[in-house]
Amino acid sequence: MIERYPSIIIEYVCKGIVPMMQLFALYVITHGHYSPGGGLLGGVILAASFILMRLVLGGEYSYGKFSPRGAIALGTVGVLLFGIAGVLPLATGGRFLDYEYLPILWTSGASLRSLGILVVEVGIGLAVCGVLVTIFDNLVGRGSDV
Repeated sequence: MIERYPSIIIEYVCKGIVPMMQLFALYVITHGHYSPGGGLLGGVILAASFILMRLVLGGEYSYGKFSPRGAIALGTVGVLLFGIAGVLPLATGGRFLDYEYLPILWTSGASLRSLGILVVEVGIGLAVCGVLVTIFDNLVGRGSDV
């Protein structure tokens, strides 16, 4: 079990910085199809915020906020989202990850490709976050048994 860090100052700094890290991670993930960054970097920042919570605030508090099973579920949802965005164009006559063939009726052309890239970036970000938090939980001895 990860014990709570004994400093009240570090605890309050952590409680203040974690929401900002998570907001920045979501910005990097969702803005990644327009600029540098994206799913990998955003997922790493998001995972770092959860790992920081586990290290500073202790396992009991942080597992209540984001459990190891939740991390596995988040990683699974991310991989499924990426897979669906890749395989769905195959069903409509395109190639793997060919966003022009996504069956989204209200948009087409460049905006359809942009939406497809956004879906893939979100899937990658969720998968990276879930996998990194799961690896950390397994390294400290708290796997999906919580």
